[in-house]
Amino acid sequence: MEKLAIAKALTAGMRKAMDDDAKVVLMGEDIGPLGGVFRVTEGLQKDFGPDRVIDTPLAESGIVGTAIGLSLRGYRPVVEIQFDGFVFPAYDQIVTQLAKMANRSMGTVKVPVVLRIPYGGGLGSPEHHSESPEALFSHVAGLRIISPSNANDAYWMIQQAIQDDDPVIVFEPKRRYWAKGDVDLEQPPCDMHAARVVKPGSDVTLLAYGPLVQTSLDAAAAAEQDGVNIEVLDLRSLSPLDMPTIAESVKRTGRLVITHEAPVFSGLGGEIAARVTEQCFYHLEAPVLRVGGFHLPYPPSRLEDHYLPDLDRILDGVDRAMAY
Repeated sequence: MEKLAIAKALTAGMRKAMDDDAKVVLMGEDIGPLGGVFRVTEGLQKDFGPDRVIDTPLAESGIVGTAIGLSLRGYRPVVEIQFDGFVFPAYDQIVTQLAKMANRSMGTVKVPVVLRIPYGGGLGSPEHHSESPEALFSHVAGLRIISPSNANDAYWMIQQAIQDDDPVIVFEPKRRYWAKGDVDLEQPPCDMHAARVVKPGSDVTLLAYGPLVQTSLDAAAAAEQDGVNIEVLDLRSLSPLDMPTIAESVKRTGRLVITHEAPVFSGLGGEIAARVTEQCFYHLEAPVLRVGGFHLPYPPSRLEDHYLPDLDRILDGVDRAMAY
């Protein structure tokens, strides 16, 4: 067991993957001597050389296109998109090529590409640095989408993503990068596509992923003082969804509040709410509620505290669910 920050758990996970498989290569802007803007690749070029940790030009479409080509030649590229809002120049490569090649070839072609995207707000960054575009990519068939919320998951899920023969997008909660936690270096917690109950409860299920899992745990601790017992569910996998675990929790509590930083309008919470309504209708004591970002472009940094779901807004959602 070792205590690591999420950023350093990702570094350790990629180091382990590179030690285990010489075909694993890293690509991205400033990931070499600088170690990336968040230092997630710090030290890896020094240890594995510039042929395996490759500093690229500022050209996201070219980076992803090159990674696709490398994967067709037997490599396992891991691409760092420097900030969430920078991924859109590569959207065509991801949606038109990366997501479709396995299906187009009836499974004979494997494209084991991992895209790492630091996402979400809370850092006071300028425009294009605080996006939550996970719903855009979850909508695209052929992509696997995951988001670790703690150091142990970061260490293991990045390795599981690299070992996967399908393309995987890892949305990394960048405002939690320096949150430390215990990492079990011997035993993975579970499959990367399994959701997990991180705090059992009986009154309402609070579903979150990535940066809002800790906020949800804080909300659960605050609600206990008012006698409300919240079950916190860490989704972990955004596509595919672990519906059996979600449904089991909702049938136990009878209420569900979904929270994410991305806008509620056409967000991932809407898909989950529809499925829970279909599968758990006779167990629900209240409608499924969502607490998320507003249907606005991400605001200037001085206003982001009003945009991001915080403890008070999440507790308000819980109160509304409990009022039925």
